[in-house]
Amino acid sequence: MENNRSQNGGGAHPAPAPIKISSLNCIDLSNPDIQQTVSSLKQACLDCGFFYVVNHGISQEFMDEVFAQSKRFFQLPLNAKMKLLRNEKHRGYTPILDELLDPENQKHGDYKEGYYIGVEVPEDDPDAEKPFYGPNVWPSEGSFVTFLLQQIMLLDILPGWRQTMGKFHHEALEVAKSVARIIALALDLNADFFDKPEMLGKPIATLRLLHYGGQISDPSNGLYGAGAHSDYGLITLLTTDDVMGLQICKDKDAKPQIWEFVAPLKGAFIVNLGDMLERWSNCIFKSTLHRVLGNGQDRYSIAYFVEPSHDCLVECLPTCKSEINPPKFPPIKCATYLSQRYRDTHADLNVYSEHQT
Repeated sequence: MENNRSQNGGGAHPAPAPIKISSLNCIDLSNPDIQQTVSSLKQACLDCGFFYVVNHGISQEFMDEVFAQSKRFFQLPLNAKMKLLRNEKHRGYTPILDELLDPENQKHGDYKEGYYIGVEVPEDDPDAEKPFYGPNVWPSEGSFVTFLLQQIMLLDILPGWRQTMGKFHHEALEVAKSVARIIALALDLNADFFDKPEMLGKPIATLRLLHYGGQISDPSNGLYGAGAHSDYGLITLLTTDDVMGLQICKDKDAKPQIWEFVAPLKGAFIVNLGDMLERWSNCIFKSTLHRVLGNGQDRYSIAYFVEPSHDCLVECLPTCKSEINPPKFPPIKCATYLSQRYRDTHADLNVYSEHQT
């Protein structure tokens, strides 16, 4: 196909390059052959750090409802959404251009808007003092309700929104724990290694609704739906609508980098490994670069970022080091690493102060 281009001179244009779609392993959580599942997942982690997960226990009907509720939120007027602007604990709305993931190559921030929902921790709980814990920001409370009343809008504009998102957050965490047990076995650890209280017993687990608003990306001019980046934590679960956009780069050091699309798979999670797992595994498993290109269509996706507890010390696993392969990274606390990465990639909240007055 690459050679199917015009050989004529004059005004003939070469045929567009074919779209390259990555072939990913598919992990079936209902498969009774655990060794086969571990082998398939391990191969995926060694190859590209991305794989599909199916038969995960979340119904298609409920997934459809989560997407419908997400869409309802993003269809609200911008001034309504800005009343729910993310706070210092990264809960709430993130406007277009708020996030800049690849400053070396991006002219502006990401052409996407999002909404963060974390582990719900009451304000009077001692854990609420931690950087990524605390109450969530919900579209049914406080100044947002006041704003809607001022605009003479119906209070039931998002009926059941909080309940739907809370349920999805809980169910996605159970899927993540199932995947983490298979990853543990693939690293020659006990299956419950990541279930410890200091790891996924009290995780930093963040649901992020995402909407790409129909802009057309232009990498040659530094315009992206989401700039190239790797995720920060243990793993990320992603579910998308049927619009293509996600790309991965299996070898970030290649010149030029080769980018492959990841095809949406209805009902499946696309799972990728994060930086902390790369550190834990001493680079045996890689946290792979990925980005999103817009093609002019609205695109909706839902990401679920799974990190261990705030105080978890991320250090090389005993099964991943030896005398000839010593640890490549120093130990670091999860909260320290995450806080720095968020500071590096998100706009200072002070830039939005005009919207709060």
